[in-house]
Amino acid sequence: MAVQTRNDTFTALRDCFATDLAALIGDEAPRGITPDAFIDLVERVRDVLGSSSLGNWQDASEDLDRAVGYLTDALTSTDGDQASLLAWARTHLRDGIATAG
Repeated sequence: MAVQTRNDTFTALRDCFATDLAALIGDEAPRGITPDAFIDLVERVRDVLGSSSLGNWQDASEDLDRAVGYLTDALTSTDGDQASLLAWARTHLRDGIATAG
């Protein structure tokens, strides 16, 4: 049951954030990506923003870096920890996108 919950939650995060993340780097949002592929997308965006000289993009990169940590931890967490880890990831994804935009 935990795997199903994890996949559903990652699907919801992907559906909510993948398009906005991909747009930040001028890419198209991939469809049907796995949790690992979603984390890879967040890492690519983090790296592009982090290499910029713009302060707000560097700040956004830091938020996305935190989101990557929480997303990665959520993949191996227990059910009890998973919800809070994904909630923190969602917060940092939202903040990172808002800061970069």
